[in-house]
Amino acid sequence: MSKKDMSFGDVCRTIISETSEAILDFVSSIGQPKDEKPKRARTKGGKYRADDKTTKDINEAWVGGKTPKKKKK
Repeated sequence: MSKKDMSFGDVCRTIISETSEAILDFVSSIGQPKDEKPKRARTKGGKYRADDKTTKDINEAWVGGKTPKKKKK
């Protein structure tokens, strides 16, 4: 259907749909960290923190608790 064949209501629905998708994409991107370099966690004394091997789902050695992916050579 071309734009000339669309009724006023169809045009309005299309504009609202496209605008709402753009707004939702923008709002969902707010607060998400940009591709920041991973940081090692440190103790109060400034030394690197070790990973606690008893917790399999959290890596205490890295800020955020996730181990960064290894780079391909």
